Amino acid sequence: MDIHEIKALSDTVRKNVEQVIVGKSDVIDLLLTALYANGHILLEDVPGTGKTTLAKSIARSIGADFGRIQFTPDLLPSDVTGLNYYNQKEGEFIFRKGPVFSHILLADEINRATPRTQSSLLECMEEKQVTIDGNTMPLPRPFLVIATQNPVETAGTFPLPEAQLDRFLMQIPVGYPSEQEETAILTRLAFADPLRDLAPVCDRKSLITAQESISRVYVHPLILSYLVQIVRATREHPQISLGVSPRGSIALLRCLKAYAALKGSSFVTPEMVKYLAPYCLAHRLILHGSYQQSGSGTGYIRDILEKVPVPTEDFGTNESPYA
Repeated sequence: MDIHEIKALSDTVRKNVEQVIVGKSDVIDLLLTALYANGHILLEDVPGTGKTTLAKSIARSIGADFGRIQFTPDLLPSDVTGLNYYNQKEGEFIFRKGPVFSHILLADEINRATPRTQSSLLECMEEKQVTIDGNTMPLPRPFLVIATQNPVETAGTFPLPEAQLDRFLMQIPVGYPSEQEETAILTRLAFADPLRDLAPVCDRKSLITAQESISRVYVHPLILSYLVQIVRATREHPQISLGVSPRGSIALLRCLKAYAALKGSSFVTPEMVKYLAPYCLAHRLILHGSYQQSGSGTGYIRDILEKVPVPTEDFGTNESPYA
């Protein structure tokens, strides 16, 4: 699949999702970026901003199996991954798959589950597989976890540990709609539910092909150096206790390639780095005196972006396989 086909596919899916979601084209693009980059998304915002509807709209637009888990303190790991149970009629143990065996999994209010249950997603998110009673089973392709958490309420919640946060490719705030957008939402929902009639506009095979094609997007050596300087600056910042790991560097690089393809570009630019870095890196920071404070790392990433010199070069080189 070439760069023009990826852009056309992205435009089609975005337009379809916008039949349900009003005024969030940038958030939709970030979700598609994660989908192309084969990563996972943490949506953080107050209740009622459309996080669940957005996840369902993406799943229906690509004709994917959709699984949903409402995370609660009494949720068990087996409720997520599945379990082996003894079937008396058959006289043997049978595995019953959990909701994680789907293409798009919505982990709703993930921070309400205990750390033990949260950790059941670690192997799924990183290795795209599930191991139960010594048996390892691959998850379907594509596989995307869209987790949500409410940054306001703290009672009855368990902060996500560093290892869990690091598994998310991006953390995205949804935000409230504008006055005009909220009026459009009410007008659209006055007579019908647009999500109910939303039809697929993309098949999973095309999506997997797009995932495999983004690796050909060209990244200039100066862009790679710029990315590394940003990441290393997080490790040296006096207010940051723990900076971005190499996994974070790789995540940002994957996002850059996917976002460039989504926008119809065969190469990555510094502007793309500056746009995506807060989404990809901020949630990976541990700050002095504000452990797990929601959204607090974004300001530090923006501060670093202002200080690290931006490279200037002709980044659209003929070395790109798409050129």
